[in-house]
Amino acid sequence: MSIFEIMGPAMIGPSSSHTAGAARLGMMARLLFAAEIDRAVVKLHGSFADTASGHGTDRAVIGGLLGFLPDDERLKNSFALAEKENMQYSIEEIKLREVHPNTVLIELYNQAAAKELKMIGSSVGGGRIEVTEINGSSVKLTGRMPTLWILHKDRPGEVAIITSILGEHQINIAFMQVYRNRKGDIGSCIIELDQKPGEEVIESLSRSKDIFQVRYLPAL
Repeated sequence: MSIFEIMGPAMIGPSSSHTAGAARLGMMARLLFAAEIDRAVVKLHGSFADTASGHGTDRAVIGGLLGFLPDDERLKNSFALAEKENMQYSIEEIKLREVHPNTVLIELYNQAAAKELKMIGSSVGGGRIEVTEINGSSVKLTGRMPTLWILHKDRPGEVAIITSILGEHQINIAFMQVYRNRKGDIGSCIIELDQKPGEEVIESLSRSKDIFQVRYLPAL
């Protein structure tokens, strides 16, 4: 554990878990969605629900969805700013099973693009976060390192193609997770990297015929 984890993140208070972590979860959902947010439904579980207004958890999540980091002064005015940006939102309570007490389910919608995202994530202490589910698929995404989220055809050799492309560009993999819902369907790779990949890396991956999506997520 580093001294920064002991002291906590630079933030607009009052709580690293309930405010800073909540803002990072909102920001992560925004990055994963990668489209204009018409409507957001924020469902708070456990301790998040209990302290939503007192610790500003509700405002922090909405602020993150607007692109504000934990130290952004605009977090405290996020409700008004969301209305100004024509982003509809609602804050609800939910009871989820077998999750961290500081957990949120975020649902995002864009009507014109017929696009939606459902993300479950937790604030695990000191402003750190862990996303555990994206659109029904189990994942483990921390946002602590530059990360690639790749959707690809689930077939033999596809993961080797992805790692070889990264190797060709001298991109070192720190941690990699591979998921699938059904054999032969769509696979999902979450790859944490030692450095930010350049545009040429994203383009090389995107050109592979059996890769459907390449999303870069910066460290938060």
